[in-house]
Amino acid sequence: MRVSLQGVEVRRGEWTLTADGIFTQGRHLVTGPVGSGKSTVALLIAGMVTPDRGTVAREGEGPIFLSLPFPEHHSTGATVREEIASWGLAPDPVLSGAGLAGKLPEELHRCSRGELKRLHLACVLARRWDLLLLDEPYTALDCPAREALSARLSAPPAAMTVIFTHARESLPRVDRLWEIREGRLVDLGPVREAIPLWSSPPAYLRSALDQGAVPENISVQDVREALCRTDG
Repeated sequence: MRVSLQGVEVRRGEWTLTADGIFTQGRHLVTGPVGSGKSTVALLIAGMVTPDRGTVAREGEGPIFLSLPFPEHHSTGATVREEIASWGLAPDPVLSGAGLAGKLPEELHRCSRGELKRLHLACVLARRWDLLLLDEPYTALDCPAREALSARLSAPPAAMTVIFTHARESLPRVDRLWEIREGRLVDLGPVREAIPLWSSPPAYLRSALDQGAVPENISVQDVREALCRTDG
């Protein structure tokens, strides 16, 4: 699986996004503030937006899924049971993974947005994809759910996983870092070498860097281990 963006330019009025880079197998994190263009890059990679200039080439395509920020955009069933069945999945493992045991008979519209999000992500991550695009997967999740998602995403859920987020509290281990800076998608490189180049890392990572600790990866656990090595 490989996605190449060459000379890509997307214009929306006075706003412009430019992108050059190659996404290969592994876990990628694309960061940037709200409105910077993360969703546009996700749509470009998914083939749902055509650039005004340049090309987006996908090689080795197989099953692809784009998870949108708001779970109600994906809901098709009237009940939790019907929603899980629409993915071709058994209910018990999904409900356990979503922390929703006991909600099987519930009408879907009675679930909170957080519950819907956990259900949606549990269904997505129970399937196997060649390319999985997660646009703001932490939206509507509380802190424990965000930490659980980061732990889950630290293990490869697809041949290629691209996470687009402005979340700052907890992030998963990834293989490569990308950042959108002033309308330009920047490939910072493999995660270990890219960390010092990241202009807006989360506070827990910035604190470690300020203390001279460069972790092997960007999860909270990696930062803790780096700080322990520095203290030692």
